[in-house]
Amino acid sequence: MSARRSTRRDFLAKSTLTAAPLFVPSHVLGRGSRTAPNDRIEIAVVGCGVRGKYLIANLPDSARVTTLCDCAADRIEGVRRPKEKPFDSILADFAEGDGRHCRTYADYRRLFDEAKADAVVIATPDHHHALAAVLACRAGLDVYLEKPLALTIAGGRAVADAVAEHDRVLQVGSQQRTMEINRFACEFVRDGGLGKVSLVEVPNYPGPIDGVRLAEQPVPAGFDWDLFLGPSSRRPYNRKWWDKDSFKVGRLTWRGWDLFRDFSGHLTTNWGAHSVDMVQYALGADDTGPAEVAIGEVDEAAIERDWVEKWSKKTPRARRPWGRSTRFHPVTMKYSDGTELRFTPDVDTAVFHGEKGTMKISRNKFVVDPADLVVDGPDPSIAAKWVGGGHVARPHLENWLDCIRTRGVPNAPVEVGHRSVTVCHLANTVRELSRPLRWDPDAERFANDDAANALLDRAPREGFGLPPVRGSNVGPRN
Repeated sequence: MSARRSTRRDFLAKSTLTAAPLFVPSHVLGRGSRTAPNDRIEIAVVGCGVRGKYLIANLPDSARVTTLCDCAADRIEGVRRPKEKPFDSILADFAEGDGRHCRTYADYRRLFDEAKADAVVIATPDHHHALAAVLACRAGLDVYLEKPLALTIAGGRAVADAVAEHDRVLQVGSQQRTMEINRFACEFVRDGGLGKVSLVEVPNYPGPIDGVRLAEQPVPAGFDWDLFLGPSSRRPYNRKWWDKDSFKVGRLTWRGWDLFRDFSGHLTTNWGAHSVDMVQYALGADDTGPAEVAIGEVDEAAIERDWVEKWSKKTPRARRPWGRSTRFHPVTMKYSDGTELRFTPDVDTAVFHGEKGTMKISRNKFVVDPADLVVDGPDPSIAAKWVGGGHVARPHLENWLDCIRTRGVPNAPVEVGHRSVTVCHLANTVRELSRPLRWDPDAERFANDDAANALLDRAPREGFGLPPVRGSNVGPRN
């Protein structure tokens, strides 16, 4: 076969799944919690909101949830005794079985001190990802960490270093890395199927809001506001700071913590992490990143056209004078080999432009032009197992559990997740500074730019600093 073409046979030969192991990981035996190799892996779940619930529902039978943790007591109750659709049905078996016997915690720091599990699923808001993951690694737990890996570039590096220091298996929740159709498409591009790729376009997702003030409200019973704030700065309670996708402001669903810079990189690091992850995979750039970053001008008409029916439905209309915030500005990046990456307002998926044609890669789907560029691609029916509520993650979770048993490398390992979301962070950083930047992906620092490097990390609030991680130097800790 020509090096410029990829077929299903080649793809399957390269991506055969690991067989079920016949041994128990040493870290499990070390705690005395396993006596037979066929026992189920005990899982703690930190974060019992919508994503945490879906992940519990998606866990294969080879694992069982034994511990639930959330700073909101009603979120834990919503897992153990689900009443709202669709969780009343998809969590029904769990509620009748393992859910009745789960230990519960409000504070994951206490959970990890006691380490009463073999592994942990972390589905908290973004600003808790790095601390929860590092503490889990120190406690000897393997980790499934929802994307984005961390709120900052330095936080992501600390997580990667903790995984290496403690020899943990960490799978990032970028399930497209396990989707067969996405893997085929990315490897087709990477192996030269389009010829030389000169340009890649991804959607121009908006960055977060900063400088917002909200009136103080009474803290609800059973909700630990201080724990929710965690590493971020202290502020008076208001429901709008945190409650995501569960109520409306007018006709619009409120996105809560996902909107705000203290807690998230907004859609750039949320949805954008998936698109950029496919770019990194397809370009063979999983261990590196762009070298140049620049900001463009806002095309207000294009943003209005592309986002009024998408993003604006999920945030108040008052946030929609598009041109008043750099969070909407398009961004252009360039890799050291000259490949250009554009965050483009008028595209809705990753588009690769090569010498031989183009390929669009989205979740569980790809399209090439010309259509005969792919010979003997994967059977489209293979996509069916990924269809379902909450973007089914079962095979991705299964890959993680297999690697816990074999101590193998999962499909979305920590270094991959860190490099992918770093690209998203670069986009938000250049928007914040509004000027071109030069990035050194090896040193993971900006060249001769103190102001930009100051944004790599954030000082944590007292009591929520990252513990020391061997090999990391990521800024203030306490």
